[in-house]
Amino acid sequence: MKKTFEAVMLVAFALMFVGSALAVPPGRELVFKDGAMGNVTFSGKIHANAGLKCMDCHPKIFPMKFEPGKFTMAQINEGKYCGTCHNGTKAFATKGNCEKCHKK
Repeated sequence: MKKTFEAVMLVAFALMFVGSALAVPPGRELVFKDGAMGNVTFSGKIHANAGLKCMDCHPKIFPMKFEPGKFTMAQINEGKYCGTCHNGTKAFATKGNCEKCHKK
């Protein structure tokens, strides 16, 4: 019983580090390139400073693995992905604030 518990804990501990390796840690940035409106930079620091933790969005809103072209502005404006929070209530709305995320 003790060996089973230790094995489970070891696997859980290892998975924490695998998940962390795939995520953008606070203070780091992830750049989505080649969008029609310009690059979009996700700032882990800005989101951490707002009190958010990685698990607030991962994996329920965003998968842990980055997949280019996975989501669109139409989906975001419908309240999916970034639009879950960037709706004008919890955080600034995406509509009319293009330059806050898109950099030419």
